[in-house]
Amino acid sequence: MKYFILLLSILLFSCTDSPKPINNNQNVEFNKWLDSVWLAKVNRFPALQTEYGYRTNDDKWDNISDSMQLAELDILTKNIVELSKNFKVSNLTDQSLLSYKIYLYNVETELAGAEYIYHVYPVSQMDGWHTKIPSTLINQHTINNKKDADNYLSRVNNVPEVINQLIDNLKRRESKGIVAPVMILDYVIQSSKNLILNSKNTIDNHPIYKDFKSKTAKINIDLDSEIRKAITDNFSVAYQNLVIYLNELKKASNEEIGAWSLKNGVNYYNYQIKLNNTIDITSDEIYQYGLSEVERIHNEMIKIKDNVGFKGDLNSFFKFMREDKQFYFPNTLEGKQMYLDSAKSIINSMKQELPKLFNVIPKTELMVKSVEPFREQSAGTAFYETPSIDGKRPGIYYANLYNMADMPIYQMEALAYHEGIPGHHMQIAISQELEGIPKFRSIGNLYVSYVEGWGLYSELLPKEIGYYSNPYSDFGRLAMELWRACRLVVDVGIHAKKWDRQTAIDYYNNNTPATNSESIGMVDRHIVMPGQATGYKLGMRHILDLREKAKKSLKDKFDIKKFHDLVLKDGPVPLFVLSETINNWIVKNKSNNSEQGEINETDALILTDPTLGK
Repeated sequence: MKYFILLLSILLFSCTDSPKPINNNQNVEFNKWLDSVWLAKVNRFPALQTEYGYRTNDDKWDNISDSMQLAELDILTKNIVELSKNFKVSNLTDQSLLSYKIYLYNVETELAGAEYIYHVYPVSQMDGWHTKIPSTLINQHTINNKKDADNYLSRVNNVPEVINQLIDNLKRRESKGIVAPVMILDYVIQSSKNLILNSKNTIDNHPIYKDFKSKTAKINIDLDSEIRKAITDNFSVAYQNLVIYLNELKKASNEEIGAWSLKNGVNYYNYQIKLNNTIDITSDEIYQYGLSEVERIHNEMIKIKDNVGFKGDLNSFFKFMREDKQFYFPNTLEGKQMYLDSAKSIINSMKQELPKLFNVIPKTELMVKSVEPFREQSAGTAFYETPSIDGKRPGIYYANLYNMADMPIYQMEALAYHEGIPGHHMQIAISQELEGIPKFRSIGNLYVSYVEGWGLYSELLPKEIGYYSNPYSDFGRLAMELWRACRLVVDVGIHAKKWDRQTAIDYYNNNTPATNSESIGMVDRHIVMPGQATGYKLGMRHILDLREKAKKSLKDKFDIKKFHDLVLKDGPVPLFVLSETINNWIVKNKSNNSEQGEINETDALILTDPTLGK
């Protein structure tokens, strides 16, 4: 609360004060200042530097202590003081003015969440340094020379320091009564055990050893004894200590699964809804919209069921889609390779269609990979890893092929479009390649409703140009949209309506074609990420509502390629900013037909009516 009050006082002061401009071009100076603030933060976090492709501190890890997180909040308040003293908003124009609005929104949102910093579980099956450490080393730490190799070794040797900080963070939350449920801790324990040396998991099979040996062999460097010692003496021991502590922590585990059970949990969940959606919407509105969308999508699925000649009700059709072997590749190395090859083919086919839908095509390459064995048992079904800023390291679409029964062929198209093209890779790569805007905008992907809303919108877009010709693939597209509609219901059910875990699992099992293991996985994801799962469907609806409004207003002047350019041209933005962008386009270009009337003040507001976009 103290941070929010301080921010408010600073902003009120900046509205009345008239600071002297640094020079006559505040736009240029302001952008330089924003980039300096962004770079200063990147320089404080070595792993983030590696992710972005910088090599300055490749021998170090981040300081992940709670004290560091609190220090970051203090830095934000100092930045706001500096901004108010040195820049006058009336001197900013165009993209600089937009950057000002977005930056203030980001700071306000982050400071408003200061009272909830201990509510977030430091480790889970979805996130945490127990998997970030090996993922950074394997996927982001390249080795091109001896120095790179030495830096890699330093990081392996320094893993105990990071794990000790992680354990301290967990202990602090334990003292406050905030401990993840047992099943969540079990996921983390299993992932961590995969990185501990034992009689079955020998060093020759250790993922870090194999990665290091593969990378150093390509440049003819032999540091075998050094990497063996680093893993044996430090890396493996650190993970063993983490597992020991987590097994003890289970005794203090929270028996409840919803955010409502935490101290000030209701307000915390409302904050997460706003954080993830960047619009004002209540949990009850989300819940009701979810129910209505589940019903609509069920009706569309029934039409497909009838068209393919299936005899039986929708739940029988779900069972058929879950169990019939024609819809799955075999759970073998050959079957997994067939899946990867098919996903690549789908993406390559969509690449050819992009000029019909976009004026701007990203230069950065996309690759398709299966999730690594050390984390595949606990990782999600699919996800995207961003490329390096310079585009030299491609974006990665990860498919989790641990159990092929969870990866139906009929969902392959929609999944590839969402994670790859025209979904996350298209949006994120274009964002990183934008010129003339500060780095915090081109590289940040802070807004779930924008990023995941675009991903879900990208599942629908190919259908509008003739894809999903196979009715089962179209069913797969609907199944994935249904999945996101159910998320609206279940997320609110768990965190606001006090559903227990089995009730949430049953809702997915009774309303989707998902397997029971998928339903369990999704419910456990809801538990550790309150509000996050609501951003997909609400973001998609917002984009579709804006597109429909533009079509209706502009008529023959509407250009789908221009619309997509406008959605992507500013990098990831809060939905209220996207609304303003599209509304301004409509005002400037709308048809002169009198029946359209004028764009009124309401048009610039966020669309929050839960009946919209049905």
